Amino acid sequence: MLEHIRDILQGHIGAAGSGADRERDELQRAVAALLVEAAQLDGQFGAAERDRIATLLTQRFSLSADAVAKLIVTATRMTEQAVDDFTFTRQISRRLNHEEKIGIVEMLWDVAYADGTLHPYEGNLLRRVAGLLYVTDQESGAARRRVVDRYRAKRNRDDGR
Repeated sequence: MLEHIRDILQGHIGAAGSGADRERDELQRAVAALLVEAAQLDGQFGAAERDRIATLLTQRFSLSADAVAKLIVTATRMTEQAVDDFTFTRQISRRLNHEEKIGIVEMLWDVAYADGTLHPYEGNLLRRVAGLLYVTDQESGAARRRVVDRYRAKRNRDDGR
């Protein structure tokens, strides 16, 4: 009820179809916030991570570059104000099926490896988020291997192998 009142005051409700739009926007913000949080955990939010997040959000939600840039700014603000990850994972759990949740975990692994190394805090976040999304350790591990394999193949292509 309080969320509904807040949405009315913030102008998110009123236009036809805005309920579906609001749900889509909440999902996009929740996913973006988790991606930003994963990128920031090692103390640096560099260009490689920011670019990877932008690419992943563009692919997942078919957003324009401008919309992605605004979404990342919003997500960064959200992570600064959040006290836990449950709010974000709850939005994702309510809106996505199990396979899509595995895809979100894979996106998180992708961001965690975007700078070339996995920080222990990033690994910890991924384990917590996977659990909150009811993604098993085996499913998360398989997602991680797919990401590592993609980065390895890219590195081999870049090295001319």
